[in-house]
Amino acid sequence: MSNLTRTLAVATTAVALGGAVLATASPATAAGRDGVCDTGEFCYYFNSNHQGSVSDFTGSIADYSTEQPTCYDFKGPGAGKGTCIKNAAASVWNRSGKTVRVYFNTGYAGSYQDFAPGAKANLNATLKNQNASHQFSPSSTARGAMSYSLYAATGRITCGFDGYTSTSGRHEGIDIARGVGSNVRALVAGQVINVVRGSTGRANLSTIAIYNASLNKTVIYLHSAPLSSLRVGQQVSRGQVIATESWHGVSSRASAHTHVEMRPGRQTRAAKSVGDPHLDNPNPTSFWNSQGYSIR
Repeated sequence: MSNLTRTLAVATTAVALGGAVLATASPATAAGRDGVCDTGEFCYYFNSNHQGSVSDFTGSIADYSTEQPTCYDFKGPGAGKGTCIKNAAASVWNRSGKTVRVYFNTGYAGSYQDFAPGAKANLNATLKNQNASHQFSPSSTARGAMSYSLYAATGRITCGFDGYTSTSGRHEGIDIARGVGSNVRALVAGQVINVVRGSTGRANLSTIAIYNASLNKTVIYLHSAPLSSLRVGQQVSRGQVIATESWHGVSSRASAHTHVEMRPGRQTRAAKSVGDPHLDNPNPTSFWNSQGYSIR
């Protein structure tokens, strides 16, 4: 074989191998964020009923961002192409093998909707065009849960807003329980404007009132034992321990819980509940959602 023939043969082999490499790489490229909803991906659609441009993902995203060129956008053809997906998606298709949770707020927080593997559905009324993050295989104790955040551990809601069904009057807060002695944390930052320590038993109610001036809201905590160091005038941060769960103003240890109540303006005491038909506080759901909590 001449040198020229050998050179041509090597070149031909190289081209053939190169073509094989390119052919192998194509599926990997297709599986990237290319605006096509491939197997293994979670996909947003710009419009309801899986219409419009597609944005596809293979993992969790805590914040989509809102401006180009840093935002995650719709990439597929159709209405919405190039639009940042944050607060702009209407339907989804979960082609991954994992449950995917869509959240109202960034950081996997606030109200959410779960999509099982294979689910193809519209976002609900709360999340349609209000999507800010999504999470593959979410924890059952997602950090956005109000009942979890109060203790930084698993808790449970025992009575919701206006939850009395057999007692006269209105329940204007949310009762959350974990167990006597559990640390209770501030859900919203602010200034302590009232501390009543109380003691165990029905007639010995405790109160912690924390006012947030920027929100013009007061969050009231009842029944728990305030820390001995907690004082009126003190500034507390979100997540700071302010009390331990107890039964101050509750008839028995078995009924220990923390009553958490949002009140408009600067208020030092909770609204009256038993025997009072007047509603002093609005439904707090939108407030807690705005602070990154889902009520669960």
